[in-house]
Amino acid sequence: MAKKELSVSAIKNGTVIDHIPATHLFKVISILGLDKSENQITFGTNLKSQLQGRKAIIKVAKKYFADDEINKISLVAPHAKLNIIKDYNVVEKKSVEVPENLVGIAKCFNPKCITNNEEMTTRFALVEREPLALKCQYCEKITDEKHLEII
Repeated sequence: MAKKELSVSAIKNGTVIDHIPATHLFKVISILGLDKSENQITFGTNLKSQLQGRKAIIKVAKKYFADDEINKISLVAPHAKLNIIKDYNVVEKKSVEVPENLVGIAKCFNPKCITNNEEMTTRFALVEREPLALKCQYCEKITDEKHLEII
């Protein structure tokens, strides 16, 4: 029987975000505002993954995210999974999903868009999940995965 080994230590209560592409770890931290959090946060990157080759993981103690909060990360980590931890046990598992409407999350790639020239909140409607396509509600241009910039 193989010995089970933890690459990142366990948390008593909180949320574990798993299956983040290794290259997008810090984008996810930024999107969720974890860089400003007072909670204990443990993360690991370049961990072995059968599905992804290399993955990242984030563990946030004493924090449970609302669905709309966590769905923001679907833009950079579409296959991320959440494990809700209570008393060291997984009590719930969730998958992220790209929201139908995105407000203030992404930048419009059109340099002439009003959102890039005036102080205002960006708004997009989801056109396609895979490959990702978002329609700006101001200039109606489509921003795809290649041009996506998270703000």
